[in-house]
Amino acid sequence: MMMNKVHVGTMGWSYSFWKGSFYPEGLAQDQFLTEYSKHFDTVEVDYTFYRVPSESTVTSWKSQTSLAKPFVFAAKFPRVITHQKMLKDCDEEASWFIERISKLRGNLGPLLLQFPAAFKPEHVERLRDFLPSLPKQHRYAVEIRNKKSLTNRLYSLLRENDVALTIVDSPLIPAVEEMTADFAYIRWEGDRKKVSGTLGKTETDRTSDIEKWARIIKSLQEKTTEVFGYFSKYYSGYPPTDAKKLLEFLELDRT
Repeated sequence: MMMNKVHVGTMGWSYSFWKGSFYPEGLAQDQFLTEYSKHFDTVEVDYTFYRVPSESTVTSWKSQTSLAKPFVFAAKFPRVITHQKMLKDCDEEASWFIERISKLRGNLGPLLLQFPAAFKPEHVERLRDFLPSLPKQHRYAVEIRNKKSLTNRLYSLLRENDVALTIVDSPLIPAVEEMTADFAYIRWEGDRKKVSGTLGKTETDRTSDIEKWARIIKSLQEKTTEVFGYFSKYYSGYPPTDAKKLLEFLELDRT
């Protein structure tokens, strides 16, 4: 049977504390993404959570990965939409963000709506109006950080709009493997209370956990066409190694 496509990378790439380990010691920061793309075929952009990037920034991301094999950027919706307004009266901000990030064209992957714990069950209904307004040519994922909002009502709403429920490995929320779209989106977030994430090295061995996730991904491949997964710096402390280990367990190592 032909293996379905799996994309594994990290949350962000612009980390100076990866120099000397993942990035060559003398590499300039504006070369980080090009070097990153030699190892992984995807990255989750955290930058967009804080601000909508300029058109030149987006086209620069695209050009920096142009020599790599097909490269996919996932990107977070801005926090003004998900955290500050929580989907209320934010059509203009959403349109602006999507118009700008769409400059990635064929390199654009899923767009993530990551909601805070304050996004309670009573807020879930806002998705009913918001999701259908999004351009259909893109893929979307929703991350919930309030356990009480993880309900069949939410799952049904996401299925109606072919939006993926993000599978999360975090001490704060259960890892619900509910398939609501034709792709899966996984985030290995870890515990920022126990891991610094800025030491440029593995702080806690997560090998057994990553091996378990490789088995989960193989089972997900039976249910979906594509899997996207991203490691946080708070998972083991060193996302490049986490991502490489997972690719090795999946026998998909790019290096």
